[in-house]
Amino acid sequence: MPEVRVEEAKRFMEDSLKAVGAPEKEAKAHAALLLHADLTGHFSHGMNRLELYINDIKSGATNAAATPVILKESAATAWVDGCDGLGATVGNFCMELAIRKAREAGVGIVSVKRCNHFGMAGWWAQKAQSEGFIGMAFTNSSPVMVPTRAKHSAMGTNPISMCAPADDGDSLLVDMASTAVAIGKIEVQIHKGEPIPDGWALGPDGKPTTDAQLAFDTGRLLPLGGFEKTSGYKGYALSSLVEVLCSGLSGSKATYNIRSWALDSEEGPPNLGQCFVAIDPNCFAPGFGQRIADCLCHWRGMEPVDPTLPVLVPGDKERSNAENTTKKGCITYAKGQVDALNIMANRLHIKPVEIL
Repeated sequence: MPEVRVEEAKRFMEDSLKAVGAPEKEAKAHAALLLHADLTGHFSHGMNRLELYINDIKSGATNAAATPVILKESAATAWVDGCDGLGATVGNFCMELAIRKAREAGVGIVSVKRCNHFGMAGWWAQKAQSEGFIGMAFTNSSPVMVPTRAKHSAMGTNPISMCAPADDGDSLLVDMASTAVAIGKIEVQIHKGEPIPDGWALGPDGKPTTDAQLAFDTGRLLPLGGFEKTSGYKGYALSSLVEVLCSGLSGSKATYNIRSWALDSEEGPPNLGQCFVAIDPNCFAPGFGQRIADCLCHWRGMEPVDPTLPVLVPGDKERSNAENTTKKGCITYAKGQVDALNIMANRLHIKPVEIL
């Protein structure tokens, strides 16, 4: 598979966004968001998402020059209008606002309507953690999950993320879809020309499929846990929890009313709802960082079933991937993905992705 230098991937994403009217500051912020996903090994949310953002800007669904507006606020809360801005624009505005409120009130909760896709939810939780806070971020999405006992999709991948600081620069990062898998991972399998594992998605007949293209076209992901007999109703419940925090608080569209998932949608702004939280652990029992560090140390030190596969803490794999990729200096992409991006580059009249 082709390899691309990290700086070249960053350059290409910035150039693409600027080519369709994104201000330089917003293009850089959004490219950083996507690059983080590729560095950590979550290719579903990295450059794989670029064409979606480009198409939404070109169609007018995303206003790349938008500035979010605070509609209502208290000492610890805020309700924001994202004004259909880029995901990084809205995410930075809202998490920075939540952090400011947490510094003053101990907690900051910001709910925002009229949002677009904001990349990896964990990126926003980590933003708060890097300032010494517990960070959380949530978003609803297009209807691609089939609720337990239902025939059709009505819920979203609706991710949940939380990042908590620990002593000595360590941290715990939870970032997960409430579906068995994010739909972007199915797109990655399409680019690779490979099937998906059994248990990810259903075909149009309501039966499990391993055909990546069929699964993507049908848009019926299973909840985290799969079917009812394997506790899939728990993933369904987690998705509903996110819905309450996102569309419920913000007044955005509920998932079942959001436009269908497509790279080239002409259905206008999706009007997603998102929620950003920052909590100051110093407002609670002293020694928070040490207690979390003790937990991390205990979990990592447990005897593994396979001696070659040590027990990991949530977030360890991403940190390791980022360190290794940064050291290597390049990112390996699926050939199909690079080919598709270079077709887009020709349309945008920008320099294609340079492969090593």
